[in-house]
Amino acid sequence: MTRVLVVEDDPQLVRALMINLRARQYDVDAAPDGVTALRLAAARQPDVVVLDLGLPDMDGVDVIKGLRGWTRVPILVLSARAASGEKVAALDAGADDYITKPFGMDELLARLRAAVRRSADAPLTPETTLVTTPDFTIDLVAKRVVRDDRGVRLTPTEWHLLEILVTNPGRLITQKQLLQEVWGISQSNRTNYLRVYMAQLRRKLEADPAHPRYLITEPGMGYRFEA
Repeated sequence: MTRVLVVEDDPQLVRALMINLRARQYDVDAAPDGVTALRLAAARQPDVVVLDLGLPDMDGVDVIKGLRGWTRVPILVLSARAASGEKVAALDAGADDYITKPFGMDELLARLRAAVRRSADAPLTPETTLVTTPDFTIDLVAKRVVRDDRGVRLTPTEWHLLEILVTNPGRLITQKQLLQEVWGISQSNRTNYLRVYMAQLRRKLEADPAHPRYLITEPGMGYRFEA
């Protein structure tokens, strides 16, 4: 049974989440504040954390950092903070996804299932690093992309960017994370680099670059690869 830790100080929302999650056979723990959340996470080892940022004792971003110090458990932020800067701060701290309140329960459950599914997937190994889509295939070992039975020539920078996205399928990777990984910490504000290179990748891989199916932009936050 999948164990969910809900970190939320609104009793009515906690009750609604627990009813809906337990009805779908999740094992649910709840914490009203950050200290309790960190203690429960260590004791109960949840499979996924649903986290509000506005907690009474500490900021939710600090809870994310505390968790990321020792675990890779998926963290789904559920917050009323709608500003893109708030979202990026949570994602940069290590959150896997972000939903803004008010929210639809169906969307939350879908995001929760996706987070658990990604976490359960086996890590990539040399035997399982072939990523196949209906339009192209990526061999992460050979560092080769094939589209329409022909090799696609990528620059080293294009490849590095694509590799990060493909090895984190479905996960939103922030602009800052991508820039630091590909260009280095000193270039973490050069968002124009990302726009240029993502446009190049889409022209090479997407059937309709203006309406991408695989290389998805999350405005103001970052990018994700949807296989």
